[in-house]
Amino acid sequence: MKIPPWLTVLAGMTLVLFEVRAEQPNIVLLLADDLGYGELGCYGQQVIQTPTLDKLAAEGMRFEQFYAGSPVCAPSRAVLMSGKHAGHTSIRGNLGVFDGGERRRVALQPDETTMAEMLKAAGYQTAFVGKWHLDVAEDPSTWAFSRGFDFSVQEQWDARNPSRYNANKHWINGDQESINYDITRYDCLDEFRTDLALQFLDEKDDERPFFLMMSYRAPHAHERKIGNQTLYADRGWTEMQRRHAAKITLLDREVGRLLKRLEKDGDLENTLVLFTSDNGPHVEGQHIPNPFQSSGPFRGHKRDVYEGGIRVPLIAYWNGKIQAGSVTRHLSAFYDIMPTLAQVAGTSAPDDTDGISFLPELQGKAQAEHEALYFELFHVGNSHFRQAVRQQNLKAVRNGENSEIELYDLSTNHVESQNLAPHRPQEVEMIKQQIDKSHRDTPGFSIQK
Repeated sequence: MKIPPWLTVLAGMTLVLFEVRAEQPNIVLLLADDLGYGELGCYGQQVIQTPTLDKLAAEGMRFEQFYAGSPVCAPSRAVLMSGKHAGHTSIRGNLGVFDGGERRRVALQPDETTMAEMLKAAGYQTAFVGKWHLDVAEDPSTWAFSRGFDFSVQEQWDARNPSRYNANKHWINGDQESINYDITRYDCLDEFRTDLALQFLDEKDDERPFFLMMSYRAPHAHERKIGNQTLYADRGWTEMQRRHAAKITLLDREVGRLLKRLEKDGDLENTLVLFTSDNGPHVEGQHIPNPFQSSGPFRGHKRDVYEGGIRVPLIAYWNGKIQAGSVTRHLSAFYDIMPTLAQVAGTSAPDDTDGISFLPELQGKAQAEHEALYFELFHVGNSHFRQAVRQQNLKAVRNGENSEIELYDLSTNHVESQNLAPHRPQEVEMIKQQIDKSHRDTPGFSIQK
């Protein structure tokens, strides 16, 4: 029987496609909540112990000039998930918008392709565990399960306080059914969430690559119970300080537990692991980050667009692909992760991404650079408006819609204490043009001019 030429071509294409799929690495994205730049040993922390993440950095690459998407959770995660900077995303603040005098939440819009949707279309099985913060509670179409994740266990909103999550309750795979965190069984919430991730690894298809996103709780405030009460009990710290440090060390332990499982299953050999934080350290719940130098050597913290509020750790590990112990000062931000993962997966990022893949940097190759990095934050009613631009060594900050632009040279003044704006008006004007070009008004997030 003679085989038709078209069938031979089709068989060849199928074989090539199978080979490409087989070579796709797994991707594990680990996101801490309010972890500061200076809260890991590999970033200079002296007292809080993080042996797992320090080892991961020693065996991979550590980024020194990496930025979150925004200085608070929701817009930062929107930047991460959409690949668009905060001047273009549909979510610009944590607390939603005012509509007819009422506050309402804002979710990622249907026309904003998510990282998970992109990777699912590229053949990945996808999983999400933890805090989503990109949804409207009463609309399941905005939940993680409906935005590209095959397996999702996401934190619920608190029915009594719609501005907060109830970290003890989690929706399962887009259903109203929930699974509850039993605080009597675990040292911390992240131990519970790691168990859920291990469940996904138990059930996944070993013949297909996977994308797992762990959205951890630590070291965010408001978790009432931290187990393992012996951690740091001998330090003479306040209970708030001890609990904060313990949460970070327990998070490190849970990352280690996940990595050991990947190694045991033989998956770690072909897995890109990224660890980062959604913004700078919090100052909530009477926590004062200064005793731990949580922001590292920088000014500010969560809700600031000074360096301490938006510069965060990024550790990248990929066995045999990333040089062990390497350090980079490549300027990049959350919106670069989506195009990076697209290139890793052999697919294309959405056309509207603002990011640039840093895969070449990971592999020691020539790397394209941003003209500038852009950040912004809206609070309800614009009471807390922030903008910032990082352009090479220049950093511009504007605190308030009608306030003057501050200008700093980070190469000589990384603590942002010497405002150069009065002496360098041409550069201020250049930055102002960059700000105006980067911001796009969306419903509820408009600059009053």
